[in-house]
Amino acid sequence: MFDVTDDQFQVSVIERSMTTPVIVDLWAPWCGPCKTLGPLLEAAVAATSGAVELAKVNVDENPMISQAFKVQSIPAVFAISQGKVVNSFIGAKPEAEIVHFVASLQPAVDEISLLVTAGDEASLKKAVELDPTRFDAVAALAALLIDARRCAEAAQLLVPFTALNEAQDLLSLAVETEEALVQLFEATSAEFEGLLDKVKTDEEAKQRALELLEFLPPADPRTVALRKRFSARLF
Repeated sequence: MFDVTDDQFQVSVIERSMTTPVIVDLWAPWCGPCKTLGPLLEAAVAATSGAVELAKVNVDENPMISQAFKVQSIPAVFAISQGKVVNSFIGAKPEAEIVHFVASLQPAVDEISLLVTAGDEASLKKAVELDPTRFDAVAALAALLIDARRCAEAAQLLVPFTALNEAQDLLSLAVETEEALVQLFEATSAEFEGLLDKVKTDEEAKQRALELLEFLPPADPRTVALRKRFSARLF
């Protein structure tokens, strides 16, 4: 269990949920039902031995999180997995329902998890083929490729995950060669070009374009040129 603030939410909840389901408990000190629900949630999560985590959010001190979830009453509980809300409920619940809610989030030992645990290149490639959105598999394969000095392949794998700090850390290791940089720019250019016409009127397109720019080496002339084109479209 851990407390989360507005500033910490992206890293502590969204990014953590890419590998471990996180339950977000929105509460306040003045809320009577919150005081009943909190200990039951904590006990149910503790029983998973780390398979599920619990993030506590004091809504009085962190209004941005409650606004993001469009919460109108508390306690409000949201289950986050792979960066998305997969289940939720409002108000206090009986202990049996809470235990079931938490237990439903415990990941089964699936084929992809077994392949990631195996850790060899063939297994990791198969895991990524089965589910390209599984960042744990992508990160493991990218790290293996970087160790083998196959940085261009690693850079290309990491592009869809530009918003994640771990992906950015791996990329900084990968783009040590010109070949890797060429692959990186090739992998991002098509998507970036498709976003340029939308950045002035579409906030999501603008944010995604900024993510891609942040993912590229800032001093590289190619990045500088892309930033100029981006700025020109905004004004």
